[in-house]
Amino acid sequence: MKTQNKLIVITGGAGGIGQACARTFKNQPIIITDYSQEMVDESIKTLQNEGLDASGIACDITNKNDIENLVKFVSNRGSLKAFIHTAGVSGTVKDLKKVFTIDLLATDYLLDAFYTIAEQDSVAILLASMMAHTVPENAVYDEALKNPQDPKAFETISPYLNNDSDLMYNFAKRGVHLLTHKNVGKWGEKGARIVSVSPGVIETPMALKAAQEHPERMELIKKATPLKRHGQPEDIADVVFFLASDAARFITGTDILVDGGVIRNIMKMS
Repeated sequence: MKTQNKLIVITGGAGGIGQACARTFKNQPIIITDYSQEMVDESIKTLQNEGLDASGIACDITNKNDIENLVKFVSNRGSLKAFIHTAGVSGTVKDLKKVFTIDLLATDYLLDAFYTIAEQDSVAILLASMMAHTVPENAVYDEALKNPQDPKAFETISPYLNNDSDLMYNFAKRGVHLLTHKNVGKWGEKGARIVSVSPGVIETPMALKAAQEHPERMELIKKATPLKRHGQPEDIADVVFFLASDAARFITGTDILVDGGVIRNIMKMS
């Protein structure tokens, strides 16, 4: 029966954190998605070879029709236990609109779509970033960040960014925090939860690319981290696994910072 199949859905499932998250759910069916079917198929094969119950479908998360197909794919296979949104880009893409669209607007699209299949004890877990904590509260851009589907949202935020895509990344991830707060009551009416997780520097392919561009900065961050190391994908995956479990049943509407303690030191330096 449909209700017996409690599904874990992971966006960015071919990426470092997405794959690490998938591996923690050894006894539950997993659906992974990413923008390329080839990447999805390769990831599914890897996970199945490791004994996991994995399936998946490609999805362009900036396309509402693709998202609708993803939600249908999920609902045809069971009920939603956890929607884990790890897909995103960093400021290294050097395109403000792209960062805004993929990291924030697509998150809002996905939340709207997955809300339709959320039920009692479902949970949405959104990956933000420690850098979201560096963006101060502001009534004007916060309104735009929590309503990214507003046609004027991007142009409202842009004047604060000095054409800096890294700064747009920080703002977009603050937007993820604000979307969590905005949706907590709505999801709660279904008995469902929504939380965000803010990783620090995690050694994924995306972070290692950033490290090549800013090696001094990455070394500085490591030295400023109380635990004296960068994070590994498993550091995030274990927190996500906990948040998806019934052990976290009273945690909703909040952000969990998983950064080795570094963000406070970064903010003191800036």
